[in-house]
Amino acid sequence: MASASRNGRSEGVEFIHEDDGSITAVDLETGVASYGDTKPEALAMLAEALELHEGGGEPVTDEDLEEWGLDPDAEDDEPLPDFMQ
Repeated sequence: MASASRNGRSEGVEFIHEDDGSITAVDLETGVASYGDTKPEALAMLAEALELHEGGGEPVTDEDLEEWGLDPDAEDDEPLPDFMQ
């Protein structure tokens, strides 16, 4: 499903079949990726990831964290991975 655009950048989606049976869908233009159990599910998840990548969605609130069983005031003492520093 990939093609080249006029500027030489790839367009489309690449599907990667993972060892665990899941399928990763990668948007070749942005590099954004997501996965699912089937190609349609991977594409749906990729569409959501692209929307969030473009600034869509809602910010996570303390109420969201509490609903998910997380303490919004908890501090993690583990250092950030190198790529996040």
